[in-house]
Amino acid sequence: MAVPPRDQHAPTAATPVFSTSFALTDLARVRNEVEVVGRRCGLGQDETEDWVTAVNELLINAIRHGGGGGSVRLLLDDQLMCEVTDQGRGFNSAHYVPGAERPPLSGMGGMGLWMVGQLADYLFVASGPAGTTIRIAARTRNVG
Repeated sequence: MAVPPRDQHAPTAATPVFSTSFALTDLARVRNEVEVVGRRCGLGQDETEDWVTAVNELLINAIRHGGGGGSVRLLLDDQLMCEVTDQGRGFNSAHYVPGAERPPLSGMGGMGLWMVGQLADYLFVASGPAGTTIRIAARTRNVG
């Protein structure tokens, strides 16, 4: 599997197909909607499972590291995209953004974004003291 581009700005897709705020109690509802949208947008079974797993990891990271929740938007342009935003204190994405090799296991985490990068076609991270925004695109068989 090819490693998706990292830290390159992707234009925000024009058509929002789902948008909501979330906290821990909303995870099942949001995952269900992510799955429904993925299928509606033509993702196959394996692609949908990867998509839901990747988005779920972003949601969990926002809850765990970004202040307990955030907002999620699913957008459709040429690709199905997801944007998760939180209001946490931010982090240095250079230490976590996926590389070609799996990072070592750690009690502190650090593998989540690597995993997301393996499951997504694109990964963009913008993080600072006012919060973090992560954007991914669904990986499909039709993508180059």
